[in-house]
Amino acid sequence: MFGRAPKKSDNTRYYEILGVSKNASQDDLKKAYRKAAIKNHPDKGGDPEKFKELAQAYEVLSDPEKREIYDQYGEDALKEGMGAGGGVHDPFDIFQSFFGGSSFGGGGSSRGRRQKRGEDVIHPLKVSLEELYNGTTKKFSLSRNIICSQCNGKGSKSGASMECGACQGTGMKVSIRQLGPNMIQQMQHPCNECKGTGEAIDENDRCPQCNGEKVVQEKKVLDIVVEKGMQHGQKITFPGEADEAPDTITGDIVLILQQKDHPKFKRKGDDLFVEHTLSLTEALCGFQFVLTHLDNRQLLIKSNPGEVVKPDQFKAINDEGMPVYQRPFMKGKLYIHFTVDFPDSLTLDQCRALEAVLPPKPASELTDMELDECEETTLHDVNIEEEMRRKQQSQAQEAYDEDDDAFGGAQRVQCAQQ
Repeated sequence: MFGRAPKKSDNTRYYEILGVSKNASQDDLKKAYRKAAIKNHPDKGGDPEKFKELAQAYEVLSDPEKREIYDQYGEDALKEGMGAGGGVHDPFDIFQSFFGGSSFGGGGSSRGRRQKRGEDVIHPLKVSLEELYNGTTKKFSLSRNIICSQCNGKGSKSGASMECGACQGTGMKVSIRQLGPNMIQQMQHPCNECKGTGEAIDENDRCPQCNGEKVVQEKKVLDIVVEKGMQHGQKITFPGEADEAPDTITGDIVLILQQKDHPKFKRKGDDLFVEHTLSLTEALCGFQFVLTHLDNRQLLIKSNPGEVVKPDQFKAINDEGMPVYQRPFMKGKLYIHFTVDFPDSLTLDQCRALEAVLPPKPASELTDMELDECEETTLHDVNIEEEMRRKQQSQAQEAYDEDDDAFGGAQRVQCAQQ
């Protein structure tokens, strides 16, 4: 009795490793193993021990006889050799066989370890600043190739294939192009007949589901979780969700966040910046305004009594910036950049009224006699950028004219010598 208790507890571990229930179907086991094995494959930086456990669990549960023994007596019964084939095969062999390679327990494990990896599929994902502030879930639909379930990626009903006659099984062809007399160019490219596989499938033996292509198209919708505080350019990766191909480790789908410009807020790291223009009266006598934040909260922004805001001044509000990624209860700062809108002109009465309340003008260091000797000037409004651009164009034209005169003068001298 006491010896049986741990054995009974061992008959759930393989199901937990694959993340399936005890009544999972063979299709459920295949899907669970495929996804987990791709994610944990050592060639992709996965955990080798986890990869080995996945192969062991799938090998037992995918075999009806072994699964029955495991369900009744647990893992120890398999180790003791109940039922034929109690041993564990090379996990790379199992992975390769699952994706169209050699059979379980067969050779070729070294080839499995050097298996090529499919390309990642990279897509930009446009997000608003509001979505990065509040977090959101988006739907992303795509079409991708998956291993044909009917032929398990063989491409044929019998599972057999022949050597491609066009490339003699190499998967590559060489073409020669004449570039000129005694000059040729030799180029190597994938064979068009077998699409670089080096295999040919008899027309009568082709799999009816994939027509010998080994893969079929699948439409899929991904749920993309954009977490609070994510950054522009940050990647969201879906491991093993790119195009599948036989004898190939499936690549990832990588979505790169592209933040759209916001009309009011600018972001720098975890901080937010906003521009606000005050009238001269507000800057000198106090202001109050309402700012609608990215989560639609209304923030009341106001100055302290007697406070003067200078042009180009910054003020900050703590904990009203962007949420910190994966620590959303922490936030950066909200900076407000103030500009002051000065009036174009004032009346004499307004000037006298302002002089009465504002600090006095600095006293002149010159006497009236000295001032009388000064020459008066007149100020004009200018667009300094336009002014500098016009001067540069004028100087460039003068330099060109001088070069032209020098060249023409040299010609005239030369003609006179002739």
